[in-house]
Amino acid sequence: MRNCIRCGAEMKEDFRITSGIGIVIRRAKGRAAVKPKVAVCPKCGEVSVYVEEPDRLMGKKKE
Repeated sequence: MRNCIRCGAEMKEDFRITSGIGIVIRRAKGRAAVKPKVAVCPKCGEVSVYVEEPDRLMGKKKE
């Protein structure tokens, strides 16, 4: 669950950003890549872009 940084309401998650074939976040020198997700606040409209597996993108292994 994500809370809005503006108004504190519970955000609606699992939206995606699409532009043609989609967007991928990748490190400049690395193979790890993740697809960003988007959460939208139903109260004030704030949009939050996030990744579900930041450890994978940073090259860290999950414990």
